[in-house]
Amino acid sequence: MAKYTDPPQRTSTVTVKGRTVRFRTIGIIVLAILAVWFIAANTGSVSVRLWISTVTLPLWTVLAVTLATGILIGWLLARRGARR
Repeated sequence: MAKYTDPPQRTSTVTVKGRTVRFRTIGIIVLAILAVWFIAANTGSVSVRLWISTVTLPLWTVLAVTLATGILIGWLLARRGARR
């Protein structure tokens, strides 16, 4: 008796200037552009209270560090999930 197997899943793609690009890649690029634009638009200084001290930094620095931390955590979690 033959077992039913799902057909291989194909990723959604679009052709841009003769190159095949996945929609996921386009979404990541759009989000990266929006994040950079948002960070660049916020240039004022803010006070950030750490556990003990308070520091004054440009807001774009705080946003960039927060973005980098989020990317790192997401990457680490994705690697952990892929190993399972």
